Amino acid sequence: MIKSSRFYLLLIITNIFSVIAFGQHTIINGSVKNSVTGETVPAVSITVKGSGAGTYTNDKGNFTLEVNTPLPLTIVVSSIGFKLQEVVVTTASELVNVSLTPESALGQEVVVAATRTPSRILESPVTIERISAANIRNTASVSYYDMISKLKGVDVVTSSLTFSTPSTRGFNGSGSVRVNQIVDGMDNQAPGLNFSVGSVVGLTELDVESVELLQGASSALYGPGGMNGAIVINSKDPFKYQGLSFQVKTGIMNVGNSARSASPYYNWDLRWANKVSEKFAFKVGAQLVQAKDWVANDYRDYDRLATTGGVKTGTRETDPNYDGINVYGDETTVDIRSNVLNPIAQQVPFYAPYVKALPASIPVSRTGYLEKDIVNPNTVDFKLSGELSYKLTQNTSLNAEAYWGTGNTVYTGSDRYSLLNLKIGQYKVELLNANWFLRAYTTQENAGDSYNATVTTRLVNEAWKPSGGSNGWYVQYSLAFLNAKLSGLSDIAAHNAARAVADQGRPAPGSPEFKQLFDQVRSVPISKGGGLFVDKTNLYNIEGQYNLTPYTSDFADVLIGANFKRYVLNSEGTLFADSSGKIPINEYGAYLQATKHFFNDKLRVIASGRYDRNDNFKGRFTPRISFVIKVAEDNNIRLSYQEAYRFASTQMQYINLRVAGGEALIGGVPSFKKFYHFNTNPVYSIDANLFAGNPQVINVPDLKAENVNSFEVGYKGLLLQKKLLIDLYGYYGVYNNFLSRTLIAQSVHGNKSVFTGSPEQIKANLNNSDSATTFSVPYNVRGKVNTYGFGVSLTYALPHNFAISGTVSSDNLDKVPAGFAADFDAPKYRAGATFSSTGFGFQNRLGFSVTYRWQDKINFEGDFANGLLPAYQTVDGQISFKFPEQKVLLKLGATNLLNQYYRDGFGNATIGGIYYVSIGYNIF
Repeated sequence: MIKSSRFYLLLIITNIFSVIAFGQHTIINGSVKNSVTGETVPAVSITVKGSGAGTYTNDKGNFTLEVNTPLPLTIVVSSIGFKLQEVVVTTASELVNVSLTPESALGQEVVVAATRTPSRILESPVTIERISAANIRNTASVSYYDMISKLKGVDVVTSSLTFSTPSTRGFNGSGSVRVNQIVDGMDNQAPGLNFSVGSVVGLTELDVESVELLQGASSALYGPGGMNGAIVINSKDPFKYQGLSFQVKTGIMNVGNSARSASPYYNWDLRWANKVSEKFAFKVGAQLVQAKDWVANDYRDYDRLATTGGVKTGTRETDPNYDGINVYGDETTVDIRSNVLNPIAQQVPFYAPYVKALPASIPVSRTGYLEKDIVNPNTVDFKLSGELSYKLTQNTSLNAEAYWGTGNTVYTGSDRYSLLNLKIGQYKVELLNANWFLRAYTTQENAGDSYNATVTTRLVNEAWKPSGGSNGWYVQYSLAFLNAKLSGLSDIAAHNAARAVADQGRPAPGSPEFKQLFDQVRSVPISKGGGLFVDKTNLYNIEGQYNLTPYTSDFADVLIGANFKRYVLNSEGTLFADSSGKIPINEYGAYLQATKHFFNDKLRVIASGRYDRNDNFKGRFTPRISFVIKVAEDNNIRLSYQEAYRFASTQMQYINLRVAGGEALIGGVPSFKKFYHFNTNPVYSIDANLFAGNPQVINVPDLKAENVNSFEVGYKGLLLQKKLLIDLYGYYGVYNNFLSRTLIAQSVHGNKSVFTGSPEQIKANLNNSDSATTFSVPYNVRGKVNTYGFGVSLTYALPHNFAISGTVSSDNLDKVPAGFAADFDAPKYRAGATFSSTGFGFQNRLGFSVTYRWQDKINFEGDFANGLLPAYQTVDGQISFKFPEQKVLLKLGATNLLNQYYRDGFGNATIGGIYYVSIGYNIF
């Protein structure tokens, strides 16, 4: 019994000493300040040297570090923009006060998007740009998303205030599907509408930690769609960025706008993050933007059935067949000579000689309505976000994130779409380790009360007075026209008199009658004869990645990953061919990357490959190989070859929508050809041969994946005592199986004669749904499409926190196949310059930035309309003042300071200046 007691006593004593020796718990408290200004510095990394243990300073610059390492120990204190500092801690009872010395951050940023692993931006193997939280803080742009347009080589198409689409290296357009946008690891594309919604639904501005832009091909790591780049947006870690932050931005816009009175602009942003313990942290955020939107007010006359479409001379008063670019309802057109006047002459012989003397073709369009009269001008963008993060171990965390947004905006596709009460949610669960992750997420889309503005307006015209029938609009017009001619009026005067007669009873825009009728039509689904499109398409994705470097470092740094993605199309027949039920589409892929260092890190070789497959396409393998050559310290040359590809978008596969131009947009899967009897009733290409009376039968082949082979050389380095950062690149791309659309026509009754006669008669038959059906079908362009270009940026760090930078870039299209509408939509040249300071004057409290941007003219091509966009230039500017003790930042700023209205997409809104004042609290 005594021996047993001694044994247990010895065991207890041994355990006590084991806990003391190996589980000693030490708490170290401290603070970090700026050695120059004395301001506290938040979000500073505090790590124990030689250990994975660490923490961050909170919003007050204080930190608490819990360690099991016996004292003394060394902590490493680091933050971008400051010199790294090591501090020896000998006792836990004393407060550790650290003063960090500011230094230039040029070239010191760390990026992840280039290789999916952290690396210095100077050593990136491909062209990459980065926007940091500090850049956002000092910008004049009203949103962080707008800052992307100021980067070199970037083009943006702005459909409306809150809907902009950035792209690189050409082929831009509203809602471009050629650029992947990733937000916290989630594909930010609306799965049914096929545009990325980062400017509508995504991170709130105060929660953005960084934006990384990969230019050019990026499919090897990010999968299908990355033909022209990838935008990777990362949010702030609640463990690192803590406390309450808010920003209130109020301004004025539409100043000097002839189409709309000056109106207020509101942008409110809130974020709260709290580290409850060393294991658990959370954050919540909200942002609300409200304004009167920019106006699309291009009322020039447009010829939609020209070979490529184009502006023509005319107005409503001078062209009976007027079709205004931003006037809707006037797309309905009928040749009154053949369809109305000739039958009248047969029934009333008195009219016969007068009708015979008229032109052989007299196309006449209905009277339309201006966009400002039919599109809700109230832009609203409301975002909610949140995250729960729990550290299972020192290096592994379990995270749950949610992003939800709703709002009103306008989108330009094949028509102008009013996205009203659009709702999109993205929800993610993730296991995140220092070497691996496993995540699952879903995107839930609901188009709300969104409607096709152009189609809706055509239907409104039919609702108040049908076009056809014995007493329809066109019969009234034709009889009035004949009588006006008999009274001696000229052709134009007779047309205007006839229109006045036929338009009797037309609801005036803005009237209660018009509003009631318009709301009635737009609330009926397209599949039932209205303008509402229903879209409740969802996306589900699961993916994982593992960094095998700890096990393979003797050979190479190896990274592997895979994903499975499932689209479930659900538009109830209003957008897709899914009237009989939801349509699932599955995609899956896997990738591998290996990095090898040679000659004492003088040469780094990165090789990667990815395989993907889609239910409707054969599998594709895409390789990438890059070389980074270190020519001197902080100076690197990069060479790369990479391939990218994209499967046709969900709309290009399954859309089934008749648009206001009259044509039916259809998908490219084989079932459409069978449904529309292309095999038994031939279709003809709408081209010069057709209008010459020599129609050519066209065979619509099955779609293939589009791909590009891209070659790039670049240099990035620091010169002049690390004060000058130079980044330059040149590229050459070869596109194969380029995905585009083409117009074809099919006789309703299989009668080829409808495509013979004069060009005017053929055009009239194409506009007559009783004679012909016009389709817009996706197809792969035969032959290769080549692009090439370059970009250069210089940034020079001046004394006292001043900096000056400039960019020049160019994109070009080469060897375009005959008759191919490329939709390249990039200027030959663009340039920009910025002069800024992050702190000068009294205690470095003042800051400012001035940014100038110019871009060349563009021959813009799009599904909605084609035409020339003139060159334009903008100046943005802001000046700010800090109150460090109160953690308050005041800013007075303006975008498009000179208020020179411009368009960056044909048929889109004109963009003017926004003048604002903002107050921010605890912005870091």
